[in-house]
Amino acid sequence: MDSAGRLDVAVVGAGRVGPVLGAALRAAGHRVTGVAARTRSAAERVEALLPGVPWVEPARAMAADLVLLAVPDDALAPLAAELAGSARPGQLVVHTCGLHGTAVLAPLTAAGALAAALHPAMTFTGTSLDLTRLRGAAVAVTAAPLLLPLADALVREWGAVPVPVAEGDRPLYHAALAHGANHLVTLVAQALEAARAVVGDAAADVLRPLLGAALDNALGAGDAALTGPVARGDAGTVAAHLRVLAERAGEGTAAAYAQLALVAADRAAAAGRLPAPAARAVRAAVEESRAGAARRGEEQDRG
Repeated sequence: MDSAGRLDVAVVGAGRVGPVLGAALRAAGHRVTGVAARTRSAAERVEALLPGVPWVEPARAMAADLVLLAVPDDALAPLAAELAGSARPGQLVVHTCGLHGTAVLAPLTAAGALAAALHPAMTFTGTSLDLTRLRGAAVAVTAAPLLLPLADALVREWGAVPVPVAEGDRPLYHAALAHGANHLVTLVAQALEAARAVVGDAAADVLRPLLGAALDNALGAGDAALTGPVARGDAGTVAAHLRVLAERAGEGTAAAYAQLALVAADRAAAAGRLPAPAARAVRAAVEESRAGAARRGEEQDRG
C-alpha cells in the first residue's frame, strides 16, 4: 500500500463479478496487478473491463495488498484452503459470495490475513454496464469490528452502499435474495410464455406495467399489496386458471401457480384479509387441480 492509501489489488475469478469489481476499484485509484482464473475463457470480458492487466496464477495473486475472491459459493472454501500457504499477515482478503461470512476464510486468517465478505445485492452482466448499476446498490458487509471501517470504505469506493450483515445471518440473507430474484425470473418467464400464446410479441408490454406496479407495491406494503382472485377468495377463478394453464401453458406452470396460490391464501388469511371460508375454498380448488394433475400423470405412465 502506498502513502495515499492506494492498494495493489488482485482478482481471483474471471466470471461476471470479479472483473467488474476490479474495474470499480481501479477507477477509484487502486492498482489491479493481476487476474487469476482456472481458464481464460473470459479473456475478452476481462480485457474489456481491465485492459492491460496480466493473467497470473492464483498463488501469485496472493502477493497483492487486497485479494478479491469472486468465485461461486461452493468453490470458496476449497479455494481458501488452496491459497492458505500463500497468505501474508496483514493483507486483506475479500470474497463476494452471498452465502458465506468470513468464517469460510479461516485458513487464510490463520495465516494472518484480514478477511471481509462483501456481497453486492444485484445481478451482474459482466460488462461495463454493471459499473453504473453498482452505484447506489446495497452491499452486505460482514467483517470483524476493527475492519468494518475499511470494508465500508471499499464498498463506498465502488459507489455502493454498505449494509452490515452478521456472520450467522448470511445464509438467511442470501436465501431471501435468491428466493426473491431468482424465483421471480422463473415466475415472470412462465407468465411471459403464457401471455405470448395469447398476445404474441406484445406480451412483455402487457406485463411490464402490471409487474412493475406489483413489485413496487409489494416492497412498500408486503402482503397488503396482494390483489387478484386469491385475495378476493374467488375459488372458481383460481380453478379456471389452473385448468387453462395445465392445458395451454403446461403442468409445470400450473403447478407453480397452484403452490403460490396456496401460500398466498395462507398469508392473506393470517393477515386477516381473507375470511377462513374463502381461504378453504381456494385451497380446495388447488387440491382438486393437483389431484387432476396426478391422475393425468398416472394415465400417461400407463399409456
